[in-house]
Amino acid sequence: MKQSLFTVTQNEHLTESVMKMRLQGDTSAITAPGQFINITIDGLFLRRPISVFDRDEEAVTIIYKIVGKGTEKMSEMPAGTVLDVLTGLGNGYDMTVAGEKPLLIGGGVGVPPMYMLAKELKKMGKDVSVILGFNTQSEIFCEQDFKDLGCNVTVTTADGSYGVKGFVTAGMDIDYTYFYTCGPEPMLKSVYAKAVTGGQFSFEERMGCGFGACMGCSCKTVTGYKRICKDGPVLRKEEILWEK
Repeated sequence: MKQSLFTVTQNEHLTESVMKMRLQGDTSAITAPGQFINITIDGLFLRRPISVFDRDEEAVTIIYKIVGKGTEKMSEMPAGTVLDVLTGLGNGYDMTVAGEKPLLIGGGVGVPPMYMLAKELKKMGKDVSVILGFNTQSEIFCEQDFKDLGCNVTVTTADGSYGVKGFVTAGMDIDYTYFYTCGPEPMLKSVYAKAVTGGQFSFEERMGCGFGACMGCSCKTVTGYKRICKDGPVLRKEEILWEK
């Protein structure tokens, strides 16, 4: 974990409620796809955790949805805004177990962390398939970004307005060696039930500190309680216990 000052260089709409922000600063602590950053917002007590879409040596790019006061304030930040940011948080995805045909499944704002993962897996020579799930066509973002990486891309919409009609599980009837997923918990449960291989799940959880001190995001697993912010947000399929 590293605390640094970052400068907003880009902050634009991808859809009506989804924004893309580029932050220039020290990205050296971000070492794995699936990690997140934690941003201080003036006037608000808790930082806002946002998954990493992509990074290079000069900047980190995030994609976030406007859902409350914090993200609404973020959406109004002009270029030049300086932010206090914690980077390198969370464990990230383990790519060593991907096999030759990994499947990446993202739903809504669970899509962004799939991009950096897909990028790194393609560098490793993997045949990457991606399923992107949305409610309707107007909510779709980043489809072309994944295609530009050379991924096999399937888009699903719940209302059938674009791509395959249904949820992300409607696109899972393909050949894959391992899977990675991020999205709302109902989606993760459905993926868990349908998956035919091992996999890794990134959980979205309300957080206090973001680095394991407050224990506010603890969840029970096969091996005991784990903190989503510190021991996660990525958990392996075989260690997950779903609450009934």
